[in-house]
Parts: sequence; C-alpha cells; structure tokens
Amino acid sequence: MNHIQEMMLKLVLQITATGELLFRKVSPKLRDSRGDVPGWVMITLMSALLVAALLAIAGPRLQDLFNQAIDRVSGLG
Repeated sequence: MNHIQEMMLKLVLQITATGELLFRKVSPKLRDSRGDVPGWVMITLMSALLVAALLAIAGPRLQDLFNQAIDRVSGLG
C-alpha cells in the first residue's frame, strides 16, 4: 500500500469512528421522536463512505482484473 492509500484508509476509519460515536450519542434522542430512520440514514452514509474508500484504494487493480477477465473470455488474452 502506498502512502496515499494508507492516508485514505486512515481517513475513512476516522470518519467511520466519528460517525459511529455521533450516532451513539444522538440515536437514543432521535429514536424516541422519529423511529429508526436516522439510524438507517447513518448506516447508509457510512456504507457509501466505505465503498468509496475501497474503490479509491483498489479501483485501478479491480479494473485491471476486470479487463483481464474480459480479454480471456473474448479470446484476446
């Protein structure tokens, strides 16, 4: 892993930890008045952040793997 990937991973972990802490502090208050919708919104946002971070870190490699697989199937590789 290069330096940029390590920094991106640390950033995602910090954002996730901060989001979880915020969710734990705010969740009981919001659940009493609005149900569990804020919880699902937080889970969705954190999942989207994780997917974006993984794509940023592993995107080029995944694209290479995909291209190799397509080349093999189409008989080019």
